[in-house]
Amino acid sequence: MADEQTVEKSSEHKVKSLELFFDLVFVLAFTQVTTKLAHDLTWEGLLRSLLVLAVLWWAWSGFAWLTNAFDPESKLLRLPIFVAMAALLVASLAVPEAFGEYAAYFAVAYFIVRAIHWSFYLIGTSRRDREQFQAVMTLVPVFILAPALILVSVAFDGWLQAAFWVLAIVVDYGGAYFLAGEGWLVEPDHFAERFGLIVIIALGESIVSIGVGAEGVTLDAKTIVAAILAITLASAMWWMYFDVVALVAARVLHRLEGGDRVRMARDTYAMLHYFLIAGVILCALAIKKTIGHPEEYLKEIPAIALGLGIAFYAGGLAAIRKRDIGKWNWFRLVVALVALALIPAFKELSALVSLSIATALLVALVGTEAWYYRDVRARVRSTA
Repeated sequence: MADEQTVEKSSEHKVKSLELFFDLVFVLAFTQVTTKLAHDLTWEGLLRSLLVLAVLWWAWSGFAWLTNAFDPESKLLRLPIFVAMAALLVASLAVPEAFGEYAAYFAVAYFIVRAIHWSFYLIGTSRRDREQFQAVMTLVPVFILAPALILVSVAFDGWLQAAFWVLAIVVDYGGAYFLAGEGWLVEPDHFAERFGLIVIIALGESIVSIGVGAEGVTLDAKTIVAAILAITLASAMWWMYFDVVALVAARVLHRLEGGDRVRMARDTYAMLHYFLIAGVILCALAIKKTIGHPEEYLKEIPAIALGLGIAFYAGGLAAIRKRDIGKWNWFRLVVALVALALIPAFKELSALVSLSIATALLVALVGTEAWYYRDVRARVRSTA
């Protein structure tokens, strides 16, 4: 009984300070992904950056599940979380050369992070509930195989190395999709809050990119306009998620029970939120390049990142609505398609004009939705 009390969380438990401290490492991780892409403006660089983000996201998501099930500040988890932070810090520092010189550093550090996750999940559930223990045991082969494939990739380079990464991601995400369900526990309020906070951290990266892009640049009228556009774009992204989507998703998660709740947590939060994070990171790259040289043309990859980032974010939110309440948000799907269609124009226009168009697109979306869904929005927010 005493052991259970040290690891089991109250249903009223909110996000703890140690979880927020853990998330600070991801501030660096997200920044490093943006830096990696900024220094490798090629199609291969774009793919590799998205792969790195996918494996880092899955590691973070795994710990979100772990600290949702157990008190992170208990005797069971406090020290392992600190060790995982150190390993994750090493992995983050290695991100710019995760496919090159520092591939081994990244792979070993990442394996340690994942090993801490599944081993302490097993320890905690073995003390508390047989069904939960068996649910975790079902996924342990997946937990081991995926990071092991990243380790194996170190022996190769080029497309073969990337293929091992893709396979690792398929194993992780596919394993969770087909094997996770009954037996796992999800405390809905904490879970929704945890993922909402990581979206805030990602949006913070778009703001950080303003400062990074402005480093060494003269603060003239164009730079100021670009900075205002960038913060407006980030604000629109915040509105698109937190005004209604975050509230509705949290309530649906709370209403569901058992395996249905677990599957929604897996689909809506662990999987579809990746597209929100990736969308923000891609837009951060375009912001960084625009702030530094607002009058110049965006290069091919930053232009693609701007259009693809908006498409990921708007399309991801539309998919979340479909998953949660069974209805598509057609406004956001249209915006996603328009953003993709604008990529050729982003390549031909100045960076400042391209950012202006992208920002206007999202501001128009927010305004249209606020008017069209005004009654629904008022009902949702009146019970917030």
